[in-house]
Amino acid sequence: MKYFDDFFPGEVEKVGEYHLNQEEIIEFALKWDPQPFHIDPIDAKKSVFSGLIAAGPHLLAITVRLLGIFQPKVAVLAGLGWDEVRFLEPARPGDTLSIFRECLEVRPSTSKSDRGIVRNRLTLKNQKGQHVMSLVATALVAKKPFY
Repeated sequence: MKYFDDFFPGEVEKVGEYHLNQEEIIEFALKWDPQPFHIDPIDAKKSVFSGLIAAGPHLLAITVRLLGIFQPKVAVLAGLGWDEVRFLEPARPGDTLSIFRECLEVRPSTSKSDRGIVRNRLTLKNQKGQHVMSLVATALVAKKPFY
């Protein structure tokens, strides 16, 4: 278990990888973001992206999944928000996406001594090293319990 006390500003880690395929891109988009460049390979070729791309919410879902699977379980009490969400390059079928976490800030709670706030920059990169998406995630995290 990773607690508030285990986070240090400046630390960077690769959290995990995810392989993206065409069927998944289309399936997700049909339900959540049915734009032609997400659901139809032929129409997508005529778009500004010149091909099928993953929807932004899909990239956010992949990020959450990778954090849940590959990162040590974190004693998160509550997610407080995502800021500065940026979609920087399209994610395409066949891409292998990697998530990197950089701790930006740790701040003890001023009202409750058993917790603190952790801010991390999360960056999703493709296999070429291009930044596909980034965001700043803020969470309320428990401190290590005293026994």
